[in-house]
Order: sequence, then C-alpha cells, then structure tokens
Amino acid sequence: MQIGQVIRQYRKEQDMTQEEMANRLGVTAPAVNKWEKGSSMPDITLLAPIARLLGISLDTLLSFREELTREEIQDIIYKLNTMLREQSFGEAFAYVKEEIAQYPNCEYLILEAAVLLNAERIKMKSADKSSIEDDYDAVINGWFAEALKSEKEQIRTMAADALFAFHLNDKQYEKAEECLTYYSEQNPERKFQQARIYSETGRTKEAYQTYEGLLLSMYQMLELLFHSIGALAAKEDNMEKVRMMADKQSGLAELFEMGEYHRISGRLELAVMKKDVEATITIMKQLLASIDDINHFAKSALFEHMAFREVRPEFAAQLREDLLKSFQDEETYGFLKGDSRWEALQ
Repeated sequence: MQIGQVIRQYRKEQDMTQEEMANRLGVTAPAVNKWEKGSSMPDITLLAPIARLLGISLDTLLSFREELTREEIQDIIYKLNTMLREQSFGEAFAYVKEEIAQYPNCEYLILEAAVLLNAERIKMKSADKSSIEDDYDAVINGWFAEALKSEKEQIRTMAADALFAFHLNDKQYEKAEECLTYYSEQNPERKFQQARIYSETGRTKEAYQTYEGLLLSMYQMLELLFHSIGALAAKEDNMEKVRMMADKQSGLAELFEMGEYHRISGRLELAVMKKDVEATITIMKQLLASIDDINHFAKSALFEHMAFREVRPEFAAQLREDLLKSFQDEETYGFLKGDSRWEALQ
C-alpha cells in the first residue's frame, strides 16, 4: 500500500477531515489531498508527526513489512511467470526487481523470483537469444549469493542448486563445484551433481564411480525402508503387507544384481510369521549356502568401476556362525522344535 493510501485509510478511521488533518500538521488541505492521491509525498520531517497524529507506527505509515505471506509471494511469482510468457524478459525482471526492493529481507520472494528468472535465462541462453544481458546475471546471481547466507537450510540448498545449474550451463566448472559446499555431506544430491561435473570435464572414471556409489547407497536405503515397513506390518500382524515388503526386497535385490543371499534374506521373516516350517528351513539353508557369495554385486556390471574388498574366509565364517546362533533362538524358531533338519543346524 502506498503512503497516501495509508494516510487516507487511518485518517478516515480517526473520523478526521483533510482540513482537520492539515490544520493539526500546519499544512494546507490541498497538500493532504495530493498525498492521498499519490501526486506528491509528505516532507520527511512530517512523517513522525503524521504517524503520531494517526496513531500508527512509522513502519505502518511506510507500509514496511519484512515478510510477505505465502499467498502474497505466490501472487507475485504468478504475475512474474505470466509476464515471462507474455512480455519481454526485461519487463518481467524490472517488475520483480521493484517488488524485491519493497521487501529486501523477504528471502522466499527473492529466492523464488531468482529461481524463475534463472530458469528462463538459461533457456534463452541455450537458444542463443541475445536479450539476456550481463547486468541481469549480476543481479540474479547477487540474489542467489544473498540466499546462500540464509539461516534456513532449504533456502541455501535451493540457491546453491540454481547457481550450480547456471554455472554448469556456462561451463564454469570451478564455480559450479564451489556451490556444492552448500550441500550437506549426507545429501546424495551433492554426489550426483559432483558426478555431473566429472562427466562434463572428461573425468569419466570418477563420474562412473560416483554414480555407481550412489546406486549402491540407494539400494541400501531402499532395502532398509522395505525391511522397516515390513517389521512395522509384522507388529500389526498384517501378513499381506509383510509379504508385499518381502517381495519388494527380493525384487530390489534382483534389480540391483545383489545376489542370492540378499534376494532371499527378506523372505525369512515372512516364513517365520506364517510358521511355515518348509519355507523357513529352505530359506535357512539357502542363506547359509550363499554366504560365500554375499558380495555378488561386486561382480555386477552395475558397479564395475568401484573397488570392493574380497570377502575374507574369516568374515564368511563369522557370518555363518552368527546366522546359526540366531537360528537357535527358540522364541523366534520354537515352532521348528522336533524337526531334525532344524536341530541339525544347531
């Protein structure tokens, strides 16, 4: 809201005429009228007296707000998006730059506007259009640089992601790599973007290794998620859900070429829940038989650029011993009591 609109609104709330306000401030009624119409501005020395007369703060008088609501931000971004489609880049840029000048501390407005403008400038540069000037780049990148200082991780990461895309598109690989420092070490996106830099700069082996490492990490995370969901379903005696999660674990192991041990390990819990003696004994034997090939994935072409240690005999022996010990748990496997095949495993 413009200052004239604020003056008019609060003057009326005070049931005060323009003449009364003018007399109180020592100015003319036409001067007050011009303020309210927006054709002139009050002298700076009158701002505090006007605020006191209207019973409002200077921030209210000047319509200062550090933040906008999400709805207000989305309205601005929607208009910006429309202008980018229907008008020139320069006109859209000028519009949102003026809005940001009104709310210079509104991080989400600055970031979302910069992301939208960034996507458009990359698209136009890729199409070899000359209407994107260096001045635009300097301002947009400046907005991102400010966002990188935010206390909010989401804002820092979004800014780093956009800057990374811009620098990668411009083949400024060192600057692109600098953006990755704003991602947490645990963020897989950081490794993915690093692999893209390796690929773009001819470091093919490093790119393969990084991508393959991400693949293996994704398998481990997904396998853990399926197992955890299955365990949760088991507590509720939801056999259908447990079966589905066991199938997912098995299919996942096949997809990632993890080998027999990983393919069947998720099915043991289902067999135990169903107290299926034949299935439980069969899976136990299969697990013990496949221990020596537990690192089957190391032979897969999916991970051919990664270096894996050989499974040492003592490790396999320890794993076999641990499995046999777990199979002796009567609380879990008591339903097998009397079966000679189970007893032979003890």
